[in-house]
Amino acid sequence: MKNFQRSLKTGDDEETRKGCTEDDERGNKDVERGQTRHQRTEDGPTQGYQFHSCLSQHQSLLQDYLRIATYQRAILLNESDFKDKVVLDVCCGSGILSFFAVQAGATRVYAVESNPMAKYTKILVQNNCLSERIRVLEGKVEEISCPDMVDVIISEPMGYMLLNQKLMESFLHARKWLKPNGLMFPSYGDIHLAPFSDEQLYFEHHARASFWQQRSFYGVNLSALHGAAGEEFFRQPIVDSFEVQVLMARSVKHCINFMEAKEEDLLRMEIPFVFTLLQSGLVHGLAFWFDVAYLGSKATVWLSTAPTEPLTRWSQIRCLLQTPLFAKLGQTLSGTVLLAANDRQSYDINITATVDQSGFRSGNVLDLKDPFFRLLLFPLIRLTYSHSVSMTGEPSHEHEPHPRYGTWINTCAASRRIH
Repeated sequence: MKNFQRSLKTGDDEETRKGCTEDDERGNKDVERGQTRHQRTEDGPTQGYQFHSCLSQHQSLLQDYLRIATYQRAILLNESDFKDKVVLDVCCGSGILSFFAVQAGATRVYAVESNPMAKYTKILVQNNCLSERIRVLEGKVEEISCPDMVDVIISEPMGYMLLNQKLMESFLHARKWLKPNGLMFPSYGDIHLAPFSDEQLYFEHHARASFWQQRSFYGVNLSALHGAAGEEFFRQPIVDSFEVQVLMARSVKHCINFMEAKEEDLLRMEIPFVFTLLQSGLVHGLAFWFDVAYLGSKATVWLSTAPTEPLTRWSQIRCLLQTPLFAKLGQTLSGTVLLAANDRQSYDINITATVDQSGFRSGNVLDLKDPFFRLLLFPLIRLTYSHSVSMTGEPSHEHEPHPRYGTWINTCAASRRIH
């Protein structure tokens, strides 16, 4: 392992060059000459793919150390699932998961990525002298032809609320190349939702539209657009992080089995919920987060974005109700969350909620493609580090990824004399 890790070091030292093929050396020279530029034209990749071709974007992804360490841990702890196996890396980006698969002993990795990012991926593979083990396939997974059936499919298809950017569809599509009894990493995804009470957030969001109340903005009356601005702002899901004390009930979980789910299953998902309120107060909206599980033959590793866990690039999502609902301790809040795929690589979120005992109802329709990044304005730092690993002979999805969430909810409930 030490020798292999040494071979992954970048640079121009002699040790790194040993074992490089002619293709590898040619790639290294391209780096030196700076032949990595690409022109963006109307005929080129879509805006989404252009965004993910930016090295600055991939740097921020690679610097999410909790996320990267979890991926490597999931693969290396299940080394037997990768050793001497053929692996497919879907939407591979920088190819970091492909490198981890080779570290675990994979004989061949097919790394799928669209241009222009695929050019950068090839350069990294060549500069690390791994062209004979990692082959970059340029294009979308729906368009390429994989030379072999594969033993394992790896990817990072998660977006905000798990499903944003719709990369999950590509991940599921890749199963056509998976051998019987093959593995998907990740294997499961859980979407969690829970009601929250946060008066400051609600009025802060209302106040964003106050700009349009001005009747003499450089001599111009803007007030006619105040209502439209408020409606637009309330259609924005809020990307931020929060203390678990704002949650008013235990979360409801919607599970997606990536080994069994079909692409069409992701086009329209209805998540029913019934929450028993653990405190009295105003319900301002629903909070969302997700977990993914990597079920290997030796270990199950979880990556959680729960509010009790260290922050990741996904943070959490909060969706406000148009009108807050008052509910008492012990009452039930029921309704549905409808996630409908749209043509903007994202989802429309339709929430309906009712306090069953009073009959009061509220809801909202939001656009996950257009979130408000409140986290940048009010960062919440969590310094703790934790991960969840279940070492078992039998892969299981039953292990809870964040037991601290339940413990914290119970503690908060007890402190408010909730039983």
